[in-house]
Amino acid sequence: MIVRTRKKLTYSNVIASLALFVALGGAAVAAGLPKNSVGPKQLKRNAVTAVKLHKGAVNSSKIARGAVTAGKLAGNSVSSGALQNAAVIAAKLAKNSVTNPAISNGVVGTNKLGSAVVTTAKLADKSVTVAKLGDEVGPLVGTLKSGQTLRGMFDLGGEDPLARTGVTFQFPLLNAPAAPETNVVAADKPTTACPGISGGNTATPQAAAGQLCVYVTATSAKYKSLAFDVGTVTRLGFGLKAEFEEPGDRFVQGQWAVTAP
Repeated sequence: MIVRTRKKLTYSNVIASLALFVALGGAAVAAGLPKNSVGPKQLKRNAVTAVKLHKGAVNSSKIARGAVTAGKLAGNSVSSGALQNAAVIAAKLAKNSVTNPAISNGVVGTNKLGSAVVTTAKLADKSVTVAKLGDEVGPLVGTLKSGQTLRGMFDLGGEDPLARTGVTFQFPLLNAPAAPETNVVAADKPTTACPGISGGNTATPQAAAGQLCVYVTATSAKYKSLAFDVGTVTRLGFGLKAEFEEPGDRFVQGQWAVTAP
């Protein structure tokens, strides 16, 4: 019987039988694996690739805390739509991370500034100008600073041969021990103390530091002289006295400037 069976075995019969055995045996092995029997130790290194992952298989519950670091994020992967409201707080901002170009115009209003945020040390010299002051700010009160100049005009005349007027400085001069030096000059004859009248329409009279300059710009035919009234020149202002001949039209006009010493 054995001899008869051996005579009927061929190469193709043997190969077909082996293939059938392996197929049936593999299916049996696969079907016979207990649940949860394949763990990390049974997986080869790099066995689970990205293409082997089912869509949606890796969710937030599958990611360990701290597993996704900044180095794992692609550029521009976290957009504003992915951030929850109030998610980015001050403590999460790196030092100097919010720079001026990153702030839109008009974003930081006055109500966003804390008390004492804008201090004197934060203001650049001459940064706060009169144009920046609100309408509710009253007239500025103080003294004329050293080197600053006040300017004005005068017009004397009338029926009498003697005319007087007083001029008050918009700002008092510094508490100097003496009043400014006085000068009456013709507008077309400037001096070192009184350099003349400049500016558009010749409306900017000049005066050296510590000098009070009165420039005569126009007179009538009956004009004789113009002088400072005795005892009237102080840090608060000055008085003028004009003399004329009789009879006729009488006037003298001009500009003045005083510069604090």
